[in-house]
Amino acid sequence: WSNGAAASYLIGVLVVGVGFLLLFLDIARAIIVKYGSFVASLGWRQLFLGDAAEPPPPTVVVATVVTVMNLLSILVGAVILTVMVINLYVPGFGLSALLAKNLIFFFGHVFINSTIYMAVVAVYEILPRYTGRAWKSSRVFLGAWSAALLMVLAVYPHHLLMDFAMPTWAVVMGQILSYCSGLPVLAVTVVATLANVHRSGMRWDLASGLLFLSVFGWGAGIVPAVIDGTIRVNAVMHNTLWVPGHFHFYLLLGVVAMLLGFMCWLASGAGSKRDSALDRVAFWAYAVGGSGFVLMFLYSGKQGVPRRYAEHLPQWLPYDRIGAMFAAVKVVAVVILVVRFLTRLRAAATAA
Repeated sequence: WSNGAAASYLIGVLVVGVGFLLLFLDIARAIIVKYGSFVASLGWRQLFLGDAAEPPPPTVVVATVVTVMNLLSILVGAVILTVMVINLYVPGFGLSALLAKNLIFFFGHVFINSTIYMAVVAVYEILPRYTGRAWKSSRVFLGAWSAALLMVLAVYPHHLLMDFAMPTWAVVMGQILSYCSGLPVLAVTVVATLANVHRSGMRWDLASGLLFLSVFGWGAGIVPAVIDGTIRVNAVMHNTLWVPGHFHFYLLLGVVAMLLGFMCWLASGAGSKRDSALDRVAFWAYAVGGSGFVLMFLYSGKQGVPRRYAEHLPQWLPYDRIGAMFAAVKVVAVVILVVRFLTRLRAAATAA
């Protein structure tokens, strides 16, 4: 590939980053106009100063955490992308390869974490409408999200455990924070979801089912990630299909389920219509297909099947084929959900 091709790619990624930067600057502007500062919108006055005023709602707290995280990650990503573009044409202008790798992984890891952190707002906002129980920003909730803000920014070295040139303290920090970073937010979300739903007498439908499934996907999906974040395990497992297994788990069954749940809630007129038999089939197909797909990734990793290899041995093909069957079921389920969504939107527009 030519330098021009590489530069086109890097500049394209940089332009996408600029788009996201403008988005988060606008969110930051709206938060500051409403609450005056990030200190107020994070609920730190209630958390640390005992302010008796009503804390900001969960959506505002989460949006603030994600905005702060992504402003930092996007700026770091812009720096390394710009340096790499210049380095293509001025080879003497560059960074240490280890520093460059750290900057890339800081950007990527923070950005992907913020994706699911922002999507969980759908759970916080919509499930209480079914249960009739408000989801409030308790001091535990505020503390958990504040801890997540700090730890997510520092946990990315768990992706660099096999880089022998990494400082020992950074590798140790990456392992410790791998155990700790997901627990605060995950604990308050999973426990609060169960408490909100338990004996609520709510009516289950496609939207509420997908949102409830998404909390399971997030909670269960982080377990193989924590296992892989252990140095001794990482040395054996990180270059296997265990890693795609863990991130597909909490992306497919977590964040995508949150997005689909939000989509179905909008299309159903905010939960006012009954689901059809086809809707129920689509839900279970999504849950079963997605679970089987990610479990085959994890099982393949457990069996030592590598990722990012040019050669794929014949004895690994049965795992691929089983995973592909589950993937096909999941794809069919998503197609049904999207078609139903578009059909209901059209019906709503016609009625309006």
